[in-house]
Amino acid sequence: MRTLDRYVARQFLRIFLVCVIGVPFIFIVINLTDSIDTFLRDGASPGAVLLHYLYQFPYNMLLAFPIASLLAAVFTVSSMSRHSELTAAKAGGMSFHRITGPLLVAGLGMSLAALSLTEVVPHANRLSEDALGESGSKGSRLSFVFRGHGGRYYSIQRLTHTEALTRIDQIRVDREGTGYPYPSYSVDAPRAEWDSAGGRWIIKEGTLRMFPEPARTIAFRFEELHQAAFTDTPVDLLAKSKNEDEMGYAELRSYIDAMDRSGSRTGGLKTQLMMRIAFPFTCLIIVLFGAPLVGSTGRGGASLAIGIALVTTILLLGLHRVAEALGASGVLPPPVAAWLPNGMFLIAGAYLFARVKT
Repeated sequence: MRTLDRYVARQFLRIFLVCVIGVPFIFIVINLTDSIDTFLRDGASPGAVLLHYLYQFPYNMLLAFPIASLLAAVFTVSSMSRHSELTAAKAGGMSFHRITGPLLVAGLGMSLAALSLTEVVPHANRLSEDALGESGSKGSRLSFVFRGHGGRYYSIQRLTHTEALTRIDQIRVDREGTGYPYPSYSVDAPRAEWDSAGGRWIIKEGTLRMFPEPARTIAFRFEELHQAAFTDTPVDLLAKSKNEDEMGYAELRSYIDAMDRSGSRTGGLKTQLMMRIAFPFTCLIIVLFGAPLVGSTGRGGASLAIGIALVTTILLLGLHRVAEALGASGVLPPPVAAWLPNGMFLIAGAYLFARVKT
């Protein structure tokens, strides 16, 4: 690695770190301004609110990655142009492509870092909600439906969880299927008890009904029934059920597979799953687009290039939202919807990079 490579990479990383840490604070201030009335109405303590935003920081950082990558690339090239460092490097026999090579490597590194962060964000989102008291550890809950693993839905009349007693009164389990290999079924029982040693629920004295086809029902009475997928603890059931933003990649993919087998529409979920891979690579594409844009405007056009690049970034992120909606509605296949904006700007960025004066 040459001295110039280290210099360019260091400039990029310094600006990137300032932006990727600073931009989330702007997001938090905006969100806090909008939500402060809700916090006061619900009686949330300052400590709980602080913890809520602390756990939301990874999510805000992930949103800031493309913006930070753009600003780091633009300001690095702009600074080198303003101080005639680009001119000196070119005079020494280095092309613009070679000078900005470390920016592309750094952009790829930031994309991989953002990809890793997508697995941290769902768990942090869950903790963020828990910090505001959205879940509990003891108590009771009445008349609720809980979405479990494998596309199952648990309708529970009453859940009681104390040191002396942990049980469910009146439970119904439903799962949609697609025929004999994977039949729909429902379980009705007056009670279920938590087996703390085995970490499972035992459903007592109920009826299992299977529906392999519309005109046929197969029913069984049972004394005890254990479902391997029903591993949600009493604390999980007292908490609000997970949404897609709180599921990791593998968990969301398993949930989609179960929903597919049940015949449900999963275009939106599949698009969201693919977006978790496509969105982080926006960082690399932004660098590829922004660096030659600044380099082609000359020393006096850096401000204009920054403005154009910022507008372009907003357009790219907006296209991601539009493509996500098209994928959810079935207009585009989920992989196409997730990668189409990146592909469009990758072509445009490669064109600019090839056309820039070297």
